[in-house]
Amino acid sequence: MRRVDEETQDERRAERQVGALFLLSSASAVALAAVYWRGGQPQLEGLFLGLALTGVACGFVIWGNRLLSQGPVVGERHQLASPDDEVEAVEEDFEAGGTLTRRKLVIRSLGLAVGGLGVAALFPVRSLGPRPGKALVQTPWRAGVRLITQDGRLVRAVDVPVEGLVTVFPEGFAGSADGQAVLIRVATGQIEPKPGREDWTPGGLVAYSKICTHAGCPVGLYQAETHQLLCPCHQSTFDVLRHAEPQIGPAAAPLPQLPLAVDAEGFVVARGDFSEPVGPSFWRRS
Repeated sequence: MRRVDEETQDERRAERQVGALFLLSSASAVALAAVYWRGGQPQLEGLFLGLALTGVACGFVIWGNRLLSQGPVVGERHQLASPDDEVEAVEEDFEAGGTLTRRKLVIRSLGLAVGGLGVAALFPVRSLGPRPGKALVQTPWRAGVRLITQDGRLVRAVDVPVEGLVTVFPEGFAGSADGQAVLIRVATGQIEPKPGREDWTPGGLVAYSKICTHAGCPVGLYQAETHQLLCPCHQSTFDVLRHAEPQIGPAAAPLPQLPLAVDAEGFVVARGDFSEPVGPSFWRRS
């Protein structure tokens, strides 16, 4: 009977140790979250993260070594009835709350530790920045937005010579990475538009995204004799007269086209966003 009491005390001592370790882990996780929320401090964050993980690890070690059944366990078949001292020990356990209820301390403290670590793990998500929303499929171009050059000058239709090329951006977004486009003028009647794009090229003006659909390099070289845009990175070429269809090279998709118009003051304006999402074609979704 004395041995049973000693084992019970050892179990309770182990339970308290495990509970304390799990509570330490939970408190450390909360402290980690608080430090991160207040601006972060790498040394403290590392300390609290280490304490949180160490508390959980040590708690599981003690739980496994001192609270779980240790094998191998051999039961003699001929002893079918429980000894009197074991029956009395079980009865005392149930009357005192028993091992079944004492395990609640371990389970609850473990829940706090795991919950605290889970909450702390959510805070770094804030470092990823705001949600992208539709930023991956939309650019700053909108209907009525005027075209400007890199230095912010508005582009008039009469200022673009035949076979001339100008890098343009949406007004208010000079230097925009996803809004950059190449504006070209060709002789009237040369362009073979896709159905529905017949009015996108007023006076022979046509604009395409400057971002190559292969690897995202800038497409800024124009060969007037063949009416082809060239990407200098991997030598993909695009047919300006036929909605920038790729001709040679690794690019597999045409350059997105920008619908154009000329306003009452003679400035070139967009009629909307690009025809497709800009950038490498593997980003696109049908």
